[in-house]
Amino acid sequence: MTVVIPIDRGRATQDAQRARVGVLLVNLGTPDTADARGVRAYLKEFLSDPRVIENQGLLWKLALNGIILNTRPRRKARDYLKIWNTEQNESPLKTITRGQSDKLAADIADHDHVVVDWAMRYGNPSIRSRIDALTAQGCDRLLVVPLYPQYSAATSATVCDEVFRVLGEMRAQPTLRVTPPYYDNADYIDALAVSIDTHLAGLPFKPEIIVASFHGMPQKYIDKGDPYQAQCVATTEALRKRMGLDASQLMLTFQSRFGFDAWLQPYTDKTIEKLARDGVKRLAVIMPGFSADCLETLEEIAQENAEIFQHNGGEAFTAIPCLNDSDSGMDVIRQLVLRELQGWI
Repeated sequence: MTVVIPIDRGRATQDAQRARVGVLLVNLGTPDTADARGVRAYLKEFLSDPRVIENQGLLWKLALNGIILNTRPRRKARDYLKIWNTEQNESPLKTITRGQSDKLAADIADHDHVVVDWAMRYGNPSIRSRIDALTAQGCDRLLVVPLYPQYSAATSATVCDEVFRVLGEMRAQPTLRVTPPYYDNADYIDALAVSIDTHLAGLPFKPEIIVASFHGMPQKYIDKGDPYQAQCVATTEALRKRMGLDASQLMLTFQSRFGFDAWLQPYTDKTIEKLARDGVKRLAVIMPGFSADCLETLEEIAQENAEIFQHNGGEAFTAIPCLNDSDSGMDVIRQLVLRELQGWI
C-alpha cells in the first residue's frame, strides 16, 4: 500500500524564507582585561594550542605553567595598558574587528538574508558562541572569514580546527565555506599601496626606507611545509611592483619571535637597529600581515621599535596603520566575502 504524505507548501516556503547565510569574521584574539589575570587566561588558551606550539609535551607544559604564565602576564599587561581602549574597556583589536563586522553588514545590507558576525580564535567572543548565535538566527550556511591575508597553520588552520570542533558537536550542521588567503589579491595590494601613500603624504618627512614587517614563525614550521613565508614574500614582491620600489626601498622582515628556536629572518628589531646604526635617519614600517591594529603593531612596532630606531641614531619613525575598517580595507573584505558567497546570494 502506498502512503501519500501531503506536503505543507506554506510551511516549506516559510522554512526556505527563514534560511539565512552567516558570515563570521575571525581574528586572532585578545585578553578580556588589561591585567595579569586577563592576560594569563588569554596566554594559557593561546599557548596551549598545538598549532601554535607544536610540541605540547611535558617539558613545555612545565615551562608554560611553571614559568611563562607566572611571569609573562604581568609584563604583557603593562604593554596592553599602553594601547588599551579605555573608553570601551577593550583592546583595539576587538574594537576594530567589531567595526569591520558592522561596516561589512552595512555594505551588504541589500542581501537581507545574510547575517554578519565576528569572533576571536582565543578569548571572547568565542567562535563557538558566535556560531551558536548565527544558527539560532536560522543560518543554515556559514562562511568563515579568517582575517589573515597570509595562510599559516598557526592562524588560518587553527580557526578551521575550532570551527570543525564546534560543528562536530552539532546534529544539524550548517553548510560550511572558508575564505582562502588573499596575500596576492589585487584589491589587497592596492589597499596597502593606498594606505602607504596616504599616510606618508601627511608626514613632515619622507622616509628613506619602508620596512614591511610580518609576524614571525619558527623556521622549523616552514621546513615542515607551512606556506606562510612564501606568501609573505609574494605579498612584499607584489607591493614593490605596485609601488615601483625595489628590495632596498621596501624591505621584508619578521617580528614577534618567542622562545629560543630560530625564527624567520631577518628579524624586524635587529634590522631596524642596523638601519639606524648604518645612518638611516627616516624610516616607515608597515605591517601587511595584520588586518587590524593590535598589540604587535601599536606597541611592539609603533613604540618599542620606534625607541630602538631612535636610540641607535634614527630621527624620524612612523608606523603605518593597518587597513583596519578604512574604506580601502573594507573594500578588500567586502570583495572577498561577495566572491566566496557566489551561489548562496
